[in-house]
Amino acid sequence: MGEHRVHDTSDEQRTRTFVRAMLDDIRALEVMIERDMIERGVRRVGVEQEMYIVDANDYPAPVSDQVLENIADPRFGTELARFNLEANLDPQPLGGEFLRVMESGLGSALQQADRAANTIGARIVLTGILPTLQDEHVTLANLTPEVRYQCLNDTCMAVRGERFTLVIDGVDHFESSHDCAVVEGASTSFQFHLQVAPEEAGPLYNLSQLITAPILAAAANSPVLLNRRVWHETRVALFERTFEYRSASQLAREFPTRVGFGEAWVADSVMEIFRENAMRHHVIMVRDPVDDPFQTLNEGKIPELSALTLHNGTVWRWNRPCYGITDGKPHLRIENRALPAGPTIVDQVANVALYYGLMQSMATDAISIPERIAFEDARLNLFAAAQNGLAARLTWLDEQRTGAGELLQRQLIPAAREGLAALQVPAEDIDYYLGIIEERVSCGRTGARWLLDSLASTPEDQRAAICRQAVQEVHQRQGDSIPVHRWDLVRPEAGTAAGQSMKTVGDIMTTNLFTARPEDLVDLATSMMDWRHVRHVPVETVKGELVGLLSTRELLHLRAGDMFTREQPVPVSEIMQHDPATISPNADLGEAFERILENDAGCLLVVARGQLLGIVTERDLLEAAVALLPATRTKSETSTE
Repeated sequence: MGEHRVHDTSDEQRTRTFVRAMLDDIRALEVMIERDMIERGVRRVGVEQEMYIVDANDYPAPVSDQVLENIADPRFGTELARFNLEANLDPQPLGGEFLRVMESGLGSALQQADRAANTIGARIVLTGILPTLQDEHVTLANLTPEVRYQCLNDTCMAVRGERFTLVIDGVDHFESSHDCAVVEGASTSFQFHLQVAPEEAGPLYNLSQLITAPILAAAANSPVLLNRRVWHETRVALFERTFEYRSASQLAREFPTRVGFGEAWVADSVMEIFRENAMRHHVIMVRDPVDDPFQTLNEGKIPELSALTLHNGTVWRWNRPCYGITDGKPHLRIENRALPAGPTIVDQVANVALYYGLMQSMATDAISIPERIAFEDARLNLFAAAQNGLAARLTWLDEQRTGAGELLQRQLIPAAREGLAALQVPAEDIDYYLGIIEERVSCGRTGARWLLDSLASTPEDQRAAICRQAVQEVHQRQGDSIPVHRWDLVRPEAGTAAGQSMKTVGDIMTTNLFTARPEDLVDLATSMMDWRHVRHVPVETVKGELVGLLSTRELLHLRAGDMFTREQPVPVSEIMQHDPATISPNADLGEAFERILENDAGCLLVVARGQLLGIVTERDLLEAAVALLPATRTKSETSTE
C-alpha cells in the first residue's frame, strides 16, 4: 500500500529537506548492500489485490470509507478512486504449497470485503476495468480525500491544464476528455512481489521485465473502457496516458515516462533504478524524515529509508524494485504491477504460478538477457500483448518472432512446470494451476476475450445490458474454482433474463447518434431524419456542447408557420428546442417513464458531466416494458395455478 502520511510540495523548505533525506537513503542503501546487510537465502512472495466496489445496479459505488470502517482490518486500504479498495496479504515463503495458501488467503480477503460491502448494499468485483464504468463516475467528487491522492491529481493537472484528452485506438476508437485524474481509478490490478538477494536483483529484474509481456497476453482482462472496446489490457494505455507528466519540451527530448516499462536493461545493480528515479523524476509529495539512516546504522539498527520508498512509490514502472523490512531484516524485492485484477481468484493464482515458475527456471539465464534481446523489443512486446492479448506477435530471445500463444505453449509453460517442481510445489498443484493456463491459451479465451466475444455479435443498443450481465457473472464466479475460459459467453436473452437485465437508462439508450449543428440548414437535418428513419436529432456545437434538439414536432411547426415560405434557408438554431429534456444514464427506467411524461417529450437525451452520451425514445421505453412483460406474466400464471 502507498504511504498516506504525506504533504504536498508547496513548502519549499520541507521539500528540500525531503530531497536531501531521499539522497541520504539511496547512499545508505548502497552502504547496506556493501556491508552485506540485506537479507539473502530467503525467498518470500506477497500479493496486493485491488478491487471494485459496485452498487445494486452494477455501477461503481464510491463508498470505500464506509466499507473500510466495516472491515476494520489494517490489511485493507484505499486507492485513488472512492470505488476501489486494496488488500495486502501477509508475505509467505516461495515454494511448497504457497499457491494453495495464496488462493485461500485471497478468498478469505474477498469474502471479508464483500461481507462488509453487503451491509451497505454494495458488492466487491474483481476486474481490470469495470465494464459498466461511465463518464460520470470518473469525477473529482470520487477522488479519495487523502493528501496522497490530491498530490497525484494536482501534479497531473498542473501539466495538463484544466482538462486533458485520452485517445486510444483499439477495437473502437476511444477518445474522452477529463478534468481530473480519477479516470486512472478505472484500473485495478493484481500485484505480486518476489524477494531477491542483492547480487541477483539486477538480472532477475531484467527477467521479470522480459516475461511480463507473454504473461500479460495470457492474463488480459480489461477490454472495455467507458463503453468502448479498446485494448485487451487497456489498463496499460490508460495508466501511462493518464499520468503523463512530461512537458512539451520533455516529450520532444524523449524524456522517460513516470509510468512505463523503463528505458534500458539493468547493467549491474537495481540501484541504477533508484538513482534514475531520483535523477529523472521530481518529487510530487513529501513526508517528514523518520530517521537519519546513517545514525540508525551506527546504532546497529535498520533504517526505514522512508523518503526513498515514498519517492520510489510515485514512479510507476510495470516492474519496480522495492526496499522493505520483514521481521526486523531489510530486504529487496521485485514488484510486478502489470497484471489486471480478476476475473477469478483461481485465474489470478494461475497467472502468478506461471510467473514464479519462470522466475525460477530461467534464473540461470537471466544474466545473458541484455545480450539476447534488445530492450526496445521487450518494451514493444508489452504493448503488443496489451493491445492484442494471445494474438500478439512477440520478439523473443535470439531474434525469435512468434505468437504469444505459441511461445507460451511450446516454451514458457513447460519451463514454468520445471521451475515450480524445483520449488517443491506439489505435482497436483502444478497440474492444477498451470493446467488452467494451458487450457486458456489453447482455447484462446482470456477474461478480455470472453467479454469481447460476448459483445461481438450483440446489437449496440444491448451492449450496456451485456456489460451489466458480465459484472453480475464475475461477481457470482470470482470466488469459484471455474476459470474464465470455461464460462459460457454472455448473450442477450429473451423474456425474463432480458427484462431483468434492463434496469437503467444506460441499458437501453442508443449511442450511435446522428447530430446536427446550430448553423446547419434545416433541409440537411430533415434529410438526415428521413434517411435514418429517426424523429429526433440532437444539436451540438463544433466543440460537442449540447445546445438543443430538433424533432418532427419542430418541423411541423415550421411547415405551419411563415418560415417555411421564406426564400432564405432556415438554420437549425431558429427552430430547435433550446432546453431539451435530459436524464442520467444511471437513472432507472421508472424515472425515465416519469420524465418523458412530465415533459410531454418524445425522447430524453442522456447526458453525463455535460456530455451527450445517447438518446432514449418513447419506443425504447415501450420495448423495455414489453421485455418485462413475460416475467410478469410468468409470475402471474404461476400464482394462479
